[in-house]
Amino acid sequence: MDGSMPVEEIRARLEAVLMAADGPMGVAELASAVQTGESETLRQLEALRRDYDGEDPDAGDDDDASASGRPRRPRGFRLVTGVRGWRLAAREEFAPVVARAMAGAQPSRLSPAALESLAIIAYKQPVTRAQVTSIRGVATDGSIRLLLLRGLVREQGSDPETHAALLVTTEEFLDRMGLDSLQGLPALAPLLPSSAREALREDPRGAVEGS
Repeated sequence: MDGSMPVEEIRARLEAVLMAADGPMGVAELASAVQTGESETLRQLEALRRDYDGEDPDAGDDDDASASGRPRRPRGFRLVTGVRGWRLAAREEFAPVVARAMAGAQPSRLSPAALESLAIIAYKQPVTRAQVTSIRGVATDGSIRLLLLRGLVREQGSDPETHAALLVTTEEFLDRMGLDSLQGLPALAPLLPSSAREALREDPRGAVEGS
């Protein structure tokens, strides 16, 4: 496709693809889908993000006329980007509304035990199953197996002393958390069950006591 496609058409195509996608999409993948260059695709993704945030989508764009200056309101959704690409997501302030709407849907949440194990792996990684069990004080095989199936953690290398597999979080974990890297993890996960909070102490990396 040549460069004559109107920006409105490019944005409409991007919106259609992003709404139909079942996960994040990279710029190259989106460019191929809407049939325009990667640089132009990225440019229009940024314009859509500004538009959804209640800003002028063409601000600073010399090729397009800017908005009239009338007050704009953010949409109920936003366009976010992470390690796996771009996706549409509901705004955080509307989480209670979404939760009510989804109350009757089949739950896919992790159990408290799985969340505890995930938090320990996230803050302590790389860590073995035995270390996670020691920190939690209860068996964790089932929880870790679920995390592996969900693609939130994976095995990477082995412990040099015990030769046990080491567990780390995945890009899927970062994407679900809305993070670009592990450096974005808070000092301490504030919503952990009390048993997990007692096992973690707050430091620059949220390291685990007794590590």
